[in-house]
Amino acid sequence: MIVPMKRVSLVVLAYEKRSALKALRRAGIVHVDEIPVRSEKLEDLNQSKQQMQRIINRLQELPGTPTAQEALSNSEFAEMHARVVWLFEQQKKIEEQRQKMLIESERIRPWGDFSPSSIQELKAQGVELRFYLIGKGDLARLDSDLHYIRLASNRKNVMIAVIDGLLPQTISAQKLELPEYSLSELEAEINSAVKRLASIKDELQACANYLPDYKHHLTLLEQDERFEKVSVAMEGNDTVVWLSGYLPTQDVDSFKTLASEQRWAYALDDPGAEEQPPTLVENKRWIAIIDPVFKILGTVPGYREFDISMWFLMFFAIFFAMIVGDAAYGLIFLIFGIGMHIKQKKATNATLLLYVLSITSIAWGSITGTWFGSKAVLEALPFLQSLVIPQLASYPELFGLEATTTQDMVMQLCFIIGTMHLSLACAMNIYRKVGQKDLSAVADFGWLIMIDALYFLVLMLVINTPVPVTAVAAVVGAGFLLVVLFGAQGPNISFWKGLAGGAANMFSTFLNSISAFSNIISYIRLFAVGMASLAIAQSFNGMASGLLQGFAFPAGVLVLIIGHGLNLVMALLSVVVHGVRLNLLEFSGQLGMEWTGFTYDPFRETVETSSKTL
Repeated sequence: MIVPMKRVSLVVLAYEKRSALKALRRAGIVHVDEIPVRSEKLEDLNQSKQQMQRIINRLQELPGTPTAQEALSNSEFAEMHARVVWLFEQQKKIEEQRQKMLIESERIRPWGDFSPSSIQELKAQGVELRFYLIGKGDLARLDSDLHYIRLASNRKNVMIAVIDGLLPQTISAQKLELPEYSLSELEAEINSAVKRLASIKDELQACANYLPDYKHHLTLLEQDERFEKVSVAMEGNDTVVWLSGYLPTQDVDSFKTLASEQRWAYALDDPGAEEQPPTLVENKRWIAIIDPVFKILGTVPGYREFDISMWFLMFFAIFFAMIVGDAAYGLIFLIFGIGMHIKQKKATNATLLLYVLSITSIAWGSITGTWFGSKAVLEALPFLQSLVIPQLASYPELFGLEATTTQDMVMQLCFIIGTMHLSLACAMNIYRKVGQKDLSAVADFGWLIMIDALYFLVLMLVINTPVPVTAVAAVVGAGFLLVVLFGAQGPNISFWKGLAGGAANMFSTFLNSISAFSNIISYIRLFAVGMASLAIAQSFNGMASGLLQGFAFPAGVLVLIIGHGLNLVMALLSVVVHGVRLNLLEFSGQLGMEWTGFTYDPFRETVETSSKTL
């Protein structure tokens, strides 16, 4: 359920501002309205936080597994942090120098190892040498008065040293710019740089053992930054300052007690209709296991929207089972979940969700007779055949049925699930609006009967089921009329004004009716993706069947492992694409949800602090 909120306004004496914020943070129950602010201290905290995050990222990239160390004191950590910052700066500087020296050494390597200082000494004594790489043809055209020394040559070019002269501009040649150091000196410096980099890396690796300390101090910086944001954003004057935010109704008594102890002035009120309070979702443990999915998707319902956690969990489990479609895959998920449970030594929400999804997959695979997509497994184990519902069987020939019969039945089941899903959304809207005395509830009743009638139309068009077309059309027409008449009604809207609004939206209502029809059909994806997964499993089984004998047996096993592994991954991706979509688009769309909420995040301590800290 979405927890009701109270709007809270708090007033404190200006000189008690920081102590009041510390007390409020320790309580950790008020979601404070934060506005964008800037201050020099905030910028310093932000820069420190970013630097800390960069260092953590770089330490985590170092090879090897960090060894747990005793936590450092604040002064010890500050000293180590300064050292690490300096080491990374030196590492960057030395690496840049090494790269420059490598480029320089490669540039002069063809000329061999010579002493640039000796050439400079010759120049000081009146003998200037200039070095060129020149083609053999151009060399032959040089003036005989030009003095040069031939140093080395290859098939096309010659290296020469010109004495006290310049090559004519008509001659094409590449001049050597004298380096500052010789090749041997550069190589010695490069080797020295490599050793220094290795030494720095070893020291940084030792510092990586204190990553927990770094993460702790990063959390402290984040906490301090938020404290400063709230502090700077507080309005007031020299006498009093104030802030506002939201408080869960269940924490009202705690807040009143705190305010009384701290002698704060405050006001509590219900949020206004135009306000958008934060969303706090609290559910029973068995429903809360779906929370990891919402966190991965990053979806938060608006404060005045529905909490669909329970329905999402129930239908998501069904969709997961039908898309994965294989009991053996469900067993694999179950074993993986048990392994997670043992490793973590507790049943987290993610582990419990995996249990639910694996059990529903096993159940669906059992009643359809799908075990690794293999007909041979089903034939070899009569017990597994006894679990199958023949009308839903993946191998209907074992039960004397035609494939089209079972396929039509599975498709019909998909449409039934879709109709129930969308009808549930209509019923939820009706229930809420009746409680609010909102006349537009009649329009949702119109959508309900329209969707239920469209179900029969879908059966007729997709699987050729005979239906009373006239009766279906009459119900659809009646539902459409109710939506037009009551769709724009509301608590504070006159009936005639609502009627006019509904008439003005008639065309969009018509398009939405077509969309409702297509929404029901879209649930056939459960059948289609499940059949595709079965077909892929059968294909890999067929590829491996000819190899599972003699010396080729290991190859056959490898084909099965790779094939079914890929099929498992594809099935999980299909769950994300299709199973989630049916909940977040079709169902939520029928509910009118926009998922525009933001999470309740109270101003609280994330790390325990002393009275001397922020």
